[in-house]
Amino acid sequence: MSYSFVSHLYCPKCAKTYSSDALINTCTCGAPLLVDYDFESAKRMFTKENLQTRKPNLWRYHELLPIKSVEHVITLGEGMTPIIDCKTTAAKMGLKRLLIKDEGQLPTGSFKARGSAVGVSKAKELGIDELAMPTNGNAGAAWSLYAARAGMKSHIIMPKDAPSITRQEVYIAGSDLRIIPGLISDAGKMIAEEAPLKGWFNVSTLKEPYRIEGKKTMGLEIAEQLNWTVPDVILYPTGGGVGLIGIYKALKELQKMGMIAEDKMPRMVAVQAEGCAPIVKAFNEGKTESEFWNNSVTSAFGINVPKALGDFLVLDAIYKTNGCAIAIDDETILADQKEIAEHEGLFVCPEGSAVYTATKRLFKSGWIKEDETVVCINTGMGIKYPETVYLPEFEG
Repeated sequence: MSYSFVSHLYCPKCAKTYSSDALINTCTCGAPLLVDYDFESAKRMFTKENLQTRKPNLWRYHELLPIKSVEHVITLGEGMTPIIDCKTTAAKMGLKRLLIKDEGQLPTGSFKARGSAVGVSKAKELGIDELAMPTNGNAGAAWSLYAARAGMKSHIIMPKDAPSITRQEVYIAGSDLRIIPGLISDAGKMIAEEAPLKGWFNVSTLKEPYRIEGKKTMGLEIAEQLNWTVPDVILYPTGGGVGLIGIYKALKELQKMGMIAEDKMPRMVAVQAEGCAPIVKAFNEGKTESEFWNNSVTSAFGINVPKALGDFLVLDAIYKTNGCAIAIDDETILADQKEIAEHEGLFVCPEGSAVYTATKRLFKSGWIKEDETVVCINTGMGIKYPETVYLPEFEG
């Protein structure tokens, strides 16, 4: 019995294909590579009935993941995060149904656990001993911890303004950690220069094909948790955009296998901060790629990505689903972080708060209709960002 029905890697820009056994980063044309599967064979095992008997983690979808042997799976129990029905805030807005998928409940406190679990597992299968990446915080924390579990060495470069808690996670995992001035783009340049010289495998966002396969399990879970239907709208906080690309990829794959209806796809919304909104600018101008965003700054540090390698894939998903892109100001992000905690008991991260704010604004504008079902992705737990909560002075 096959554990995975992975077929090959392919380039979404030039269509060149590669073996899934190859130790490779990007296509020769420079574009990120995506994973394809033998869907006809996979659907004989990947059925709604079989899934009911499996453990509630992301590896329940192993036929559509790239790891060929279960012995190479590195896991901390990640996956199957809850979808919270936010009835109070939905009623306050006048919206039929507002759901928040809470990725903060994953092992490392953020959605990055998905990509690192699958990415590290595939790295182990390919015989990789050392990996390297730039990070805004949560990705470095997740990859360093999963690498430690796999017995690998990790090399992480992080901007000095990244959340201190994620810096601590990287350090305590035994990673080779460096803190630098500047942005994640600066850290990325350093990794790109050093990795090939020192024999490290570069696992920067979309610089390897497998992180996205972990992230796509959010889409698989949403479909299963909604009884194999899809919502009308999915909003995603977008920096590198891997999760949005992955969710869209997952739903397209489920359509190919007849698991969900072919005539409906959620409208995908990329949510960014006003201080770093290259995808929003590109969308508003009708472009298929973004421009580098100079002097980017936002308290939602996880989406402070001036130029995403997969920007063309994010924009493609938005255009093909009749979605949109929207930017939110930091002041409202922080105010709504408190609002949703007060009304729903959810302490979301600033990036998750941005998505909540975007929902309110798109509903008020009429873009989201009152009878629609909306899913917001909260990408991490709020307690990892203590600097975003300002306490008043208390006496006594």
